[in-house]
Amino acid sequence: MQAFTISKAAHEAGVGVETIRFYERRGLIDQPEKPGYTGYRHYSAETVRRIRFIRKAQQIGFSLREIQELLWLRADPVADCSDVRQKAASKIDEVDEKIMELKKIRKALEKVIADCPGRGALKGCTILEALQDGERLEKQMPSTRTRRKIE
Repeated sequence: MQAFTISKAAHEAGVGVETIRFYERRGLIDQPEKPGYTGYRHYSAETVRRIRFIRKAQQIGFSLREIQELLWLRADPVADCSDVRQKAASKIDEVDEKIMELKKIRKALEKVIADCPGRGALKGCTILEALQDGERLEKQMPSTRTRRKIE
């Protein structure tokens, strides 16, 4: 069985040491026992594969909560591929919604930029005024509840 110190496991998985520690705290990976004779924890090749899985899932937009669900499905002997497919399809719906919201944000930014003369004293800056006033922007922006999902 191949074993890695945390720094070697991080290197193999393409993440930082702190990422591994974060995944441990979140319960996404198990923290290995610390042997008394060397003082170094050793991570298995399977743990390194799991870290890569988590990283790849994050890269395509899954949250850590959703990744935890995928990991549970992966470990469930009665789970079906359709369960994972449904989660991926739901993620596409979320991505499409975010794209629409980002387009609205872009349109609002384009509007305030177009209204800006681009010169003069900051006292008369139309972009700062629009941000201060807010009413002009709110009409074009997604709701606050929806915007929080983007952040």
